[in-house]
Amino acid sequence: MNLQNLGYNFDIAIEAMKQNRLRSFLTSLGIIFGVASVISMLAIGRGAQEEVLDQMKLLGTNNIIVQPVVEQKEGDVEATGGDATTEAGSKKFSPGLTLQDLEAIQSTIPYVETATPEIIYDTQIIRAGRMRTGKIIGVSDEYFEINESAFELGDNFTDAQVEQSLPVAIIGSGIRAKFFSGEDPIGRRIKAGKVWFRVVGVLEEKRISSQQIENLGIRDYNMDIYAPVTSVLLRYGNRSVVTGDDVGGGGGSTTMFFGRGFAISTSTASSGVNSGDGNTNEVDRLIVRVEDNQYSVAVSEIMSRMLQRRHNDVVDFEIIVPEILLEQEQRTKNIFNIVLAAIASISLIVGGIGIMNIMLASVIERYREIGVRRAVGAQQKDIRMQFLTEALTICFVGGFIGIVLGIVLSLVIQWFAGIQTIVTLASILISFGVASLIGVIFGYIPAKRASEQDVVVALRYE
Repeated sequence: MNLQNLGYNFDIAIEAMKQNRLRSFLTSLGIIFGVASVISMLAIGRGAQEEVLDQMKLLGTNNIIVQPVVEQKEGDVEATGGDATTEAGSKKFSPGLTLQDLEAIQSTIPYVETATPEIIYDTQIIRAGRMRTGKIIGVSDEYFEINESAFELGDNFTDAQVEQSLPVAIIGSGIRAKFFSGEDPIGRRIKAGKVWFRVVGVLEEKRISSQQIENLGIRDYNMDIYAPVTSVLLRYGNRSVVTGDDVGGGGGSTTMFFGRGFAISTSTASSGVNSGDGNTNEVDRLIVRVEDNQYSVAVSEIMSRMLQRRHNDVVDFEIIVPEILLEQEQRTKNIFNIVLAAIASISLIVGGIGIMNIMLASVIERYREIGVRRAVGAQQKDIRMQFLTEALTICFVGGFIGIVLGIVLSLVIQWFAGIQTIVTLASILISFGVASLIGVIFGYIPAKRASEQDVVVALRYE
């Protein structure tokens, strides 16, 4: 069929729709709502996928997290109060998470690219007459690479600053906005607890929603102050060592051994931080990056066995592989979105059935028109293409309206429900393509029936 005949059939279809506007509109409603539903459901699914990707960026693509937990105990109640005991009757001792655990992981386990500790203290941040509560985080210089944190100003800690335990700090963008508004913070000082730190770097802002903070159990990184782990252990206390205060003395000194081959002897003093929570782990968290995420599960299993041996078979830690958890979440959301899209697609099928019914009724109403066209020389294929083009035109018009409605509906869902929705070109093409396919499938039967009408019977039809 040439373009001239196709254009002629299209003009006939438009004229038929104009003569029966209400019927044509009602016929296309199924297609309109079907396309709109599919687009909005796919937009919700795409938004959920982007949310998971954002969470993976926050937690690190190839990271494994080790954090302490309360030891799980099991057994008969003894006179000692039910503590887990060895065969000799004494309670098993575990040193908790330490920097030595971190060194063992880096030096022993294959496919480990790098690792960093986290030591977290709640404190008061003070500068220029302004104060707010916050956190001082002790980290290594690898921390920012592992967490994919970019620097807005300044630079990372130097080896000399870490080895000498200097009071230097890197601040989040929120701290800069709060305490250094309108000025360059590099080289200036800020107080955390009773310790003054010199700012050497400012991190770029990380966009974190309150929902992500709650779901992932993470902090608002923008409001943290980061210092070398050696500086934090020196100035805020090492929870893994026993001091004179711990044994009833008024003070004392202790020697702290760090992971770079040196030790510092210091006296115990209050540093203005909240550390009375009974936490005896030297570090609050270990973050380990593997070379490739395909090794994450194997590395986590080896790490678990090694730490259990180092902790005297006391399971006082848990290992979290964020990527696996997020992939499971994504699979769950994908299944949910597939179900929603399938339900939405039912509207398209119902719309196609409606088109078929209306077109079948239209064939009966237009017997005389069909007979006249056949009498003046139209062939069966011409009649078939006329009615098929009319069905496709209804689907096209309904599809365009459905696309606009679907985009508007996605924005409304995002606005009122607080759910991220992303309308993609692929979702528009898929929904419109399905609508067109339905037009062909459900429009062919009426078109075929129209083309098979007897000319004499059609001309005599009243």
